Amino acid sequence: MLRVLLFWSGGKDAAWTLYRLEQDDTVEVVALVTTFDAKTDRSAMHSVRRSLLKLQAFAAGLPLIEIGLPWPCSNTIYERVINSVIMKSRDDLDIHALAFGDIFLEDIRSYREQKFAELGLDLLFPIWGMPTKDLALEMMGSNLRARVACVDSNALPAEFAGREFDLEFLEALPKVVDPCGENGEFHSFVWSGPMLKRPIPIKNGATEKRDSFIFTDFLPDD
Repeated sequence: MLRVLLFWSGGKDAAWTLYRLEQDDTVEVVALVTTFDAKTDRSAMHSVRRSLLKLQAFAAGLPLIEIGLPWPCSNTIYERVINSVIMKSRDDLDIHALAFGDIFLEDIRSYREQKFAELGLDLLFPIWGMPTKDLALEMMGSNLRARVACVDSNALPAEFAGREFDLEFLEALPKVVDPCGENGEFHSFVWSGPMLKRPIPIKNGATEKRDSFIFTDFLPDD
């Protein structure tokens, strides 16, 4: 069995990558790894509360390796911190491979292959090259449920933040926006799906604009 550490954002692409890996009898996902902004205690990219990411990992039945990053964080610091955690995980958990939810951005894949090559681990991209409209429909058809955590206001109006990632959302997207937001147009948080043993009820909190991005704060819905 190939023992895998999955880079985890809490969004639909990472969640679907986990689901795909779980269907492969030759691999075992050992843990999830997520970066957090140490100042805000939220996920570095999506600005989702750490507590919700931990609930996700618990629902997936996997440990969550939490990496706190300073803000601002240079690429040099980021790479040093990430590599240190991965090497420790490689040794402590007997990790053989790293997995990512990238779909088609060649520069990001090349960056990962270049920066992680020295660690002696295989790199897996289970959803790489899939047509994003087909991928989005596949997710929805398999009962993945997600909500949009943030949008780039240069690509989408503010009212798209906080919406469900569903057929209505997909049909409302401007034609220039990728159906999976692979160019950074939007990011999501998965609250239910076949990769989770139980749903994570959430409700929308405040919406805030920071720089060009509009974030919706998700709260546990008890």
